[in-house]
Amino acid sequence: MFIQLAPSQSNLLSIGKAAQEAGVSRQSVQYYLMVGLLRPTQTTDSGRRLFDQGAIERIRLIRNLNQTGYTLRAIRELFMNRDKPKKGNRL
Repeated sequence: MFIQLAPSQSNLLSIGKAAQEAGVSRQSVQYYLMVGLLRPTQTTDSGRRLFDQGAIERIRLIRNLNQTGYTLRAIRELFMNRDKPKKGNRL
C-alpha cells in the first residue's frame, strides 16, 4: 500500500519507517512516546504520528544511551533537564 503525503509531509516518516531508520522496533518507538521520551513531529487529522530527521536522531540517542547502561527513566530526566529553559543571571 502506498500513501501519498502532502508536500509539507513529504520528508516525514511514519512510526514504522522512523523505527526502521533509527534501528529500533516499532514497539520501542511507541513506548518512547508513551513514557514521554519522544514526541511526534506532526500528527495528522486522522491521528497518524509522523517523525522528521531530528526525531530519528533522538530515537538513536535514546537507543545508544540505553545500550550503554542508562535506564529510560534516567534518559528522560536528562532530556527534561536539557529541555528546560535556562534562567538568566540577575544582577
